Order: sequence, then C-alpha cells, then structure tokens
Amino acid sequence: MKVIYFSLGYSTHDYRFLKAISDGGHEVYFVQLEGNQRQVESRNVPENVNQVIWKGGRKPFQWKDLISLTLDFRRLTREIKPDLIHAGPIQTCAFIAILSGFRPILTMSWGFDLMDDVHKGFIWDFATRYTLRRSSFFTSDAKVTRDKAVAYGMNPEKTIVFPWGVDLDHFRFQDFKSRTSKTFTLFCNRSWETRYGVDVLAHAFVKVAAQKDNVDLILLSGGSQGSAIRKILQNGGVMDRVTFGGQISQTDLPRWYHQADLYISPSHVDGSSVSLMEALACGLPCLVSDIPANKEWVVENENGWLFRDGDANHLAEKILMAMSQREKLYQMGQAGRRSAEKRADWKKNAEALMNVYRSLGEKNAI
Repeated sequence: MKVIYFSLGYSTHDYRFLKAISDGGHEVYFVQLEGNQRQVESRNVPENVNQVIWKGGRKPFQWKDLISLTLDFRRLTREIKPDLIHAGPIQTCAFIAILSGFRPILTMSWGFDLMDDVHKGFIWDFATRYTLRRSSFFTSDAKVTRDKAVAYGMNPEKTIVFPWGVDLDHFRFQDFKSRTSKTFTLFCNRSWETRYGVDVLAHAFVKVAAQKDNVDLILLSGGSQGSAIRKILQNGGVMDRVTFGGQISQTDLPRWYHQADLYISPSHVDGSSVSLMEALACGLPCLVSDIPANKEWVVENENGWLFRDGDANHLAEKILMAMSQREKLYQMGQAGRRSAEKRADWKKNAEALMNVYRSLGEKNAI
C-alpha cells in the first residue's frame, strides 16, 4: 500500500510508526504539520521513508492557516495518490486530512488530544466531533481515549486499542542500584509542561528531602515550566540533590532508568505512557498519578503505587512509604517486567496496526 503518515513533528513515536509501516512493506510518505518545532528524535527518518515538502512543516499550527494547509494537503493527495492516510492528533493533522476529502483515513489519537486539547474551546470540540464522525477507522493506545472517541462520535465497531509499547530488547530488566546504595533515587522524564505535573513532583520532593537525607532526584527532559520548577527546588533548598539530565537519546535512556529506585509520573492527562512502559520493562517500580490511563498499567502494591492526581502531599507520603519498603522493590520490579512483556511488546503490538492497514486496504480495493 501507499501510505501518507501525517503527524505534528518527528518524535520517537513517529520514528517507530514510520519504521513499522516501512518494514511492513508499505510505501510511506511522511508529512509533518509543525516540523522542526517538534524535532525530538535524534535518529534519522527510517530508510525508505519519503519526506514530503509542502506548505506546512515550518511553524506551529495556527487556525488562521487551516484553509491554505487543507488546500495544499489536498494537492498532496492528488499527486501521491495514497491508498491510506494515517493521521493524528485528531484536531490538527486528522482534521486537515478529513477536510481534504480523501478516504480512507485512519485517525490516531495521541492521548492529549482527547484528554486535554478537546477542552480548549468550541473550535477544538467541533474539530474533534467532525473528524471522528468521518474517520474510516480509529486507533489509540488506551481504553480511556477509545471511550472518549466513541463519546465524540466515532463508530465503536471501527476502533482498535493497542499500547504503542517499547523495544523489550533495548529496555531490559536489570537489578537496580538500591541493592548496594544507601541513596534512594527517584526518576522522572516527563516533559516540563503543565499537563505532565512535574511541578507537583518538585513540591513533593522538597517535602521528602526535608525528612530524609538519603534521597535524590533525576529529572530529564525540559519545557516551558522549567523556570517555575527550578524555583520550587531552589526555594526548597534541594537543588544540590537533583540531577538535570536534559534531553536523552533513546540509545542512552535505559542507563538512566537503571540508575533509579523508583519511577514517578505525575501526569494529569495521558494515554498509555511510553515512559511508564519503559520503566516497567526495565524492572523499575512505578509511582504514578491515579488517572484512568495509569490505572490500566499500575496495580497498587503489585508493580507500583498510585497517588492522588495533583496532590503533592500524597505523593510525598507515597515516596516515603516506598522508601520504607525497599525490600519489596525487586519483586515489584519483576512484576513490572512481566506486565511489560505481556502487553507492551512493540514488535507484537505493531502487528495490530498492520492488520488494520490490511483491512482498510482490502475494503478500499472492493
């Protein structure tokens, strides 16, 4: 099949989808809506993927550009003549693809589009409903986002849920350093944006560090909340106990997981978090906010713990509890690895996407 893959930018997730589509024997055309604004993957675009130059891909999306972008995307469909368009997030890439008039379209939720963006105002709500009611098929990585899509008009019989998963050979189980080190290391690599709640973790860490002198924190990534998060840590007097790692390549990322004793995700909105699955695959017990998508992965006292979303005091209490139960962490890490092997194997899960492609291709050929 000839496939247009239409996404905001080029992330690790995009790399894996593009590679899976290409490895599946399909001819892939990669279209970016915002281009280098979201260039967060260090690896080159997979071999045999055609990168498309068009009117988009040069700056952040703005609603005033919708008509010109749609018209140029329509031109692309006439020139490329794809058999299928795979597009997401919903209100931007998939909406433009739907407006172009082409079918079939596989709309892919990125989690935040249904959990957050849809609430931004009338035009976002309208774009969500308009797109989902006209999509040929829908895929997401969590039941909670699939249910939201159905509520907004997607035909429930034309949906599939599969976690985007991780490379289990790359993110391997490893006994963590708590076996020999007296220091208890917390780890978080969520982006420093409002929706991911890293400020909540910063407040909680200040509280924990005031009671324990053997705890430190690794914070990777970055974002628009950077100055506010650093201010929380600085005012709390704990800057010397925080390692700021910045943006880490996928190649080097497992090493950082293996330095920690406890993974923390304070996210307010999410689908099936890939970083959570990476932590589970590495055998790292997880402490995460009690949002619906996280509850699909973390079972209290089995492979981790849950804390009340947005509650820094409760998060601090749970961190202290985990520190008091270090003897249980290895067993919890093993349980996490088993859950990753069962549900988060990207090699297996990517086949679910290929099955959707085959189904849509067969229907389109009739």
